[in-house]
Amino acid sequence: MNLRAVEQNKHKIAMLAPGEIVADARAAMDLIAAVRYETDCDRVAMAKEALPPEFFRLSTGLAGEMLQKFVNYRVKLAVYGDFAGYTSKPLQDFIRESNRGQDVFFVGTREEAVERLSK
Repeated sequence: MNLRAVEQNKHKIAMLAPGEIVADARAAMDLIAAVRYETDCDRVAMAKEALPPEFFRLSTGLAGEMLQKFVNYRVKLAVYGDFAGYTSKPLQDFIRESNRGQDVFFVGTREEAVERLSK
């Protein structure tokens, strides 16, 4: 995985490089390991394009499976991008509920991702 670390408010945040893909739960585990051991971070931000389209269809179970890995291994995640094109009410509810929590965030921009992860 191609990662670089940024620091804000004394928190190190791993940024997944554009073009990297996290296709399934196994790839999510690989990302978590890379974040921990290559960058010594416990927070990661990625563009929504790093996730497969199946992630955003909740009926596949992929989102729950992948995000559970981040929560279990205590790595905070922010996914940034334009989510307006997703009209599924369950997905919009899922995003809203995630944003109310402390572990997973869906935001509009890379800067918002860094801001949310640096709190």
